[in-house]
Amino acid sequence: MKVCIVVEGCYPYVAGGVSSWVHGMIQSFPKLEFVILTIISNRSMSGKFTYELPENVSEVHELYLEDVDWNRKGWRGIKLNKKEHHALRSLVRNRRVEWETVFRLFQEKSVSLDKLLMGEDFLNVVREYYDQNYSQLVFSDFLWTMRSVYLPLFFALKMKLPRADLYHCVATGYAGVLGSMAKVLYGSRLLISEHGIYTREREEELLRADWVKGVYKNIWIEQFKKMSLLAYDKADLVTSLYEYARELQIELGCPVQKTMVTPNGVATERLADIPGKTEEDEGMVNIGAVLRVTPIKDVKTMIQAFAFAKEREPRLKLWIMGPMDEDEGYARECFEQVEALGVQDVVFTGRIDIRDYLGRMDMTILTSLSEGQPLTILEGYAAHKPVIATDVGNCRGLVYGETDDFGPAGIITHIMNVEEIAQAMVDLARNEPMRLAMGESGYKRVMFRYKIQHMRETYRKIYKDFADSMKIEWED
Repeated sequence: MKVCIVVEGCYPYVAGGVSSWVHGMIQSFPKLEFVILTIISNRSMSGKFTYELPENVSEVHELYLEDVDWNRKGWRGIKLNKKEHHALRSLVRNRRVEWETVFRLFQEKSVSLDKLLMGEDFLNVVREYYDQNYSQLVFSDFLWTMRSVYLPLFFALKMKLPRADLYHCVATGYAGVLGSMAKVLYGSRLLISEHGIYTREREEELLRADWVKGVYKNIWIEQFKKMSLLAYDKADLVTSLYEYARELQIELGCPVQKTMVTPNGVATERLADIPGKTEEDEGMVNIGAVLRVTPIKDVKTMIQAFAFAKEREPRLKLWIMGPMDEDEGYARECFEQVEALGVQDVVFTGRIDIRDYLGRMDMTILTSLSEGQPLTILEGYAAHKPVIATDVGNCRGLVYGETDDFGPAGIITHIMNVEEIAQAMVDLARNEPMRLAMGESGYKRVMFRYKIQHMRETYRKIYKDFADSMKIEWED
């Protein structure tokens, strides 16, 4: 069976939880052929892989959401036929979108995006939408916003898709559009695995964003909802990492019979015999933050909280472990914050092998604004380390348990709550018996439900069921 993994903004360019999951999935099925269809911002990222691709990856295809139109020949608009115009109208107005006609328009015709977006058909559809819903706005601003909303989607719709038996999309959004289009055009199967709920994550980002204002935020949010609904409608199966995420998918329009919970898994044996503390660590209480230094991880709140905790408990030392090149401006602001606060014992290690550091930690920490089911917490548990985590995604379930009675494996705080996070650091630093007991609870929890073998077996059955439904010979 040939599987096309469709990812957005992560593998194989960026290290992180979703990328690790994708890499592990491909390695888990060495006898399957995988094709990577990866969505990135622009051509400057092309081929700059962080991961060494497994041998069973036969092809990598890239889609750039910020690109130039290679089909432009003059600036006169193109004219759509009646059916195509009606489909474009349904797309912009979000009224029973005629997706199949939209797919075939972009896949079977040589459409210039410049000509389409600057042409009469798009102008008239947008004008009608504007008159009925947004006439209080300046039309020229509205028109250019609509062009910016639809340009990345149109780039996705023009993508020439590699053929596969199963398209496994690791998000809805643009990835879901590609998978849905493949199912319509090729009659293949479609599996969606959401690590975070894409629509909700984009909505949270847009509400915080400075680059888009007022009602234009709503237009962008509706665009992402529209794409997610398409993916839910076309998918044969939609998985989530935990029960509450599955409930959100259903609330957002996914048919309940398509949904399934498939928890994350980590290679616990890889963290079984890692080195412990060194002479350098003597007398210190180490807090380990394994993350990408980016705004979504809210490293600034972590640093501020550590500065407060350090005043009360001088033995504390914070290790921020992970890549700093994804958002160099934000990383620089974090360095400057440490300097401005005058706080000691904050170490930025850069990209690491966690086996070299995790055994030295007394606890781990995650102060994210948004998460799914963080692998970094599970990896900490595999090393018997408790966690301080913000109440996002499935962090509460991982810390306090959902299907076991092993007890708390750390402390949950509210997001951006400096006082709570600082207090949690101090509490764990000063209470070694509690810290060790929580670490053991986490270890029992990860061994009970979150081993990579559990995840492999779940997806082995899913993949085999798809192969059987297509009458394709399955080979483990």
